[in-house]
Amino acid sequence: MPRRVLQGTVVSDKNAKTVIVSVERRVMHPVYKKFIRRSKRFQAHDEANACKVGDVVYIRECRPISKNKRWEVVTAAEASVTANASAQ
Repeated sequence: MPRRVLQGTVVSDKNAKTVIVSVERRVMHPVYKKFIRRSKRFQAHDEANACKVGDVVYIRECRPISKNKRWEVVTAAEASVTANASAQ
């Protein structure tokens, strides 16, 4: 069975080798038929501590690493704007 891959935004990088990624999805309201946004936060393993707050990353399902970590960072889709601005 293939592993799920999700795209989300890093909202916290305070822990060692761990980032918290917020993943948003759009669902239709059952009565009003309007699309609303739902989000969920996942703890993901970041071995190199490379991800910063605001980065858009892909996370992949993996074996349990700790009590709450069942995802790992695959690759960074794009770096945060604040990191690029401070580097110049």
